Amino acid sequence: MKLVITSLMLLVSLGCSTDKKSTEETAGWDVVIKGKVNYPQQGDIQIQASQNGTPEMITLNKDNTFSKTLHLTEPGVYGINFYGKQALNLMVDHSPIELVVDGNNQQGAVEIKGSPDHDLYQKVQGMFQSAQSTPAMKKIEADFRVAADAKNEKQIEELRHAYMKELEAEQQKIVSFLQQQQPSLALYYLLQDPNLIDKDKNVGLLTATLDKFKKSWPNYSYTRELGNLVSKIKVTAIGQVAPEIALPNPEGQIVKLSSLRGKYVLIDFWAKWCGPCRRENPNVVKAYHKFKNKGFEVFSVSLDRTKEDWLQAIKEDGLVWTHVSDLKYFDSQAAHDYNINAIPYSILLDKDGKIIAKNLRGLALDQKLEEVLGKI
Repeated sequence: MKLVITSLMLLVSLGCSTDKKSTEETAGWDVVIKGKVNYPQQGDIQIQASQNGTPEMITLNKDNTFSKTLHLTEPGVYGINFYGKQALNLMVDHSPIELVVDGNNQQGAVEIKGSPDHDLYQKVQGMFQSAQSTPAMKKIEADFRVAADAKNEKQIEELRHAYMKELEAEQQKIVSFLQQQQPSLALYYLLQDPNLIDKDKNVGLLTATLDKFKKSWPNYSYTRELGNLVSKIKVTAIGQVAPEIALPNPEGQIVKLSSLRGKYVLIDFWAKWCGPCRRENPNVVKAYHKFKNKGFEVFSVSLDRTKEDWLQAIKEDGLVWTHVSDLKYFDSQAAHDYNINAIPYSILLDKDGKIIAKNLRGLALDQKLEEVLGKI
């Protein structure tokens, strides 16, 4: 489904903003969506708020144009479905929207006018695409293909590490750009995209953005949700003591994360069904055997659904460290406590249980362990 953005421009003077906001919070406001369908089909055009909305019909005029007035009490995402052939999402706030769509297939053309936030969203996505295609990134990718053909595992890992460092540097340009933006639906959803920024490393950006939302959108659900996100991230921020995990091991005995105090511990969220997790496991195995005699331990939390899958993957991958799971997939209590919505995900703790690094993979994990435990 294509994502289409519209904007909410809150650039009103302090002298007149209070009355306008007060009226909108009680009565809401109207927004007009106009459009044209180039290739009308048999069936209906429906528009519906994405969260618990009731579908409403859109009537197409004889000249294939339409106009629909929506009444909002806060900005929202609306889905429009053209005849079951083409569907798209619109972020709707105060700005009127003009659409031109094909209407005959999901890959059909879509043109948006009068939407500054659509431009913002597209600009940031373009920045991310550019970050992945710089000369440095292209060289790394070319070298990686050569190393992969030669099955040079050492060079493959070094190039993976170089790729991530280069990408992180480029992503900081996106962070700097987002820091300058005012509250909008586009900004809210850009901050949710895990590919654009590393939330764990940019708590400052999220906190500063939340402050802006509280001032401009104090009573909107997006501000509450952003506040919940920031609170969860702060719980597992660098420097914080990691929340307790107490789950059954394969023998059914409850094992606490805190029982490993005194060691450097890698909390590793993984699962049998997770391809990237399984590909990363050999790196963790290597690091474990290299540093286990210097006070390093791995505490693996499986998000599998069945014990059979869990135990099979442990055996197949040679994972000879501490394992726990409640076999509840992403409903695991540990996944909730650590705000886990994708795996692999790892957190490195010091001897006191404080978080010192996150998502160290391959060479990066080895280098960090050498830093804190010394070279072997």
